[in-house]
Amino acid sequence: MTSSPATNPRRRRQVVIIGSGFGGLFAAQRLKKADVDVTLIAKTTHHLFQPMLYQVATGIIAEGEIAPATRVILRDQKNASVLLGEVFDIDLKNQTVRSQLLERVTETAYDDLIVAAGADQSYFGNDHFAEYAPGMKTIDHALELRGRILGAFEQAELSDDPAEQEKLLTFVVVGAGPTGVEMAGQIAEMSDITLKGAFRNIDPTQSRVILLDAAPAVLGPFGAKLGQKAKKRLEKLGVDVRLGAMVTDLDYDGLSVKYQDGTVERIESQCKVWSAGVQASSLGKVLAEQSDTELDRAGRVKVGPDLTIPGHSNVYVVGDMMAVDGVPGVAQGAIQGGRYAADAILAEMRKGQTPEQRKPFSYWDKGSMATVSRFSAVMQVPLPFTKRKFETEGYLAWLGWLALHLVYMVGFRNRLNTFINWFFAFSTRGRTQLAVTEQQVYARSALTELSYLERLRVADAAKAEAEGKKDEQAG
Repeated sequence: MTSSPATNPRRRRQVVIIGSGFGGLFAAQRLKKADVDVTLIAKTTHHLFQPMLYQVATGIIAEGEIAPATRVILRDQKNASVLLGEVFDIDLKNQTVRSQLLERVTETAYDDLIVAAGADQSYFGNDHFAEYAPGMKTIDHALELRGRILGAFEQAELSDDPAEQEKLLTFVVVGAGPTGVEMAGQIAEMSDITLKGAFRNIDPTQSRVILLDAAPAVLGPFGAKLGQKAKKRLEKLGVDVRLGAMVTDLDYDGLSVKYQDGTVERIESQCKVWSAGVQASSLGKVLAEQSDTELDRAGRVKVGPDLTIPGHSNVYVVGDMMAVDGVPGVAQGAIQGGRYAADAILAEMRKGQTPEQRKPFSYWDKGSMATVSRFSAVMQVPLPFTKRKFETEGYLAWLGWLALHLVYMVGFRNRLNTFINWFFAFSTRGRTQLAVTEQQVYARSALTELSYLERLRVADAAKAEAEGKKDEQAG
């Protein structure tokens, strides 16, 4: 079934935004008072505050607090509409976007296009790792990991085999960037504090948390000093930090690791978390096939100074999909890119500004932060008008992290609920979001299998149709 909401006579300029993340949402909100029709197309119904996914995975906050409904956020913006569906094709020549929800295909025309489809987890060519080591990019990932983490303790409680218990109580996090560090620290705290004394056959405090990374340092972009501070804090929590360690194989029961000296070790672990890399949305390839656009190794689009692609001054690429020197793949980069694209559209409409007159996109680095554990974080903030950076760690950085993330959350109620959950989690060490279901653990695998069966069905139908036509021609 195909529908075309944008085939009606156009009254105003049509701006289509792909993605409801930071880049897409902030671009849409920037156009609130503009004389345009904004259509935001996203494959999820919510705007995800991705930096706090690890807190959902470890039971500190509920998923609804970091994933408010996009429609509700934009309901008072009368010039904005939201379409649910995954964009699979962009036609640059005819200026249309095609998206799909179940069997319904929707075609949407645009005058200006902002592509903010984000990035997925990268397994560096080993996509089969995903079955055994979920990433940390979606609510589904976080809920699945919560189920796997808590499920490992439950299975260990039922076992009388010390070797099996050891495997179940060994948690491996791959990737020592902010997400990996945050996950490792929270699993360690959950084991040592939250679950202490809650089991009778096992002692959760005897769990092992291993953090692996092929790089030589923890939190590499933060510099050696802060990276070393984070490493020491993790080790104080009991986390086994192993650097220069590359994962060469991974299965249900564990993983193989190759170290810099050439030695290979097998680690038995049922619960594994992957946070080692990202791959930009495949829509980058769609754009590259129709233009002179180039992609980097992570599939990000090498945009021009005004964040557009070559030969198409009305197509902007922002957020995790854009490759711009000096702009990291963080929320601030996406927010500033989305707002820049919206401002460029407004300047063209209101001031008659041509693409040649646009000022190049300039990223304002507001600093970087990462939590390590309760009362501990690292923070790096550039000093104005200098090339130096202010660096600190510990309690002050932790308070800064909390304050900044509350500010950028959407909705007063979400901020309030999160603050209350934080207060009880950090003052009592308890966590209120420890409920898990079997579906959370196995739903992704089941959906993958259903998708595979559906592709087989479609292929068989196409084959049968081709054979039928061949028989008709022979007759």
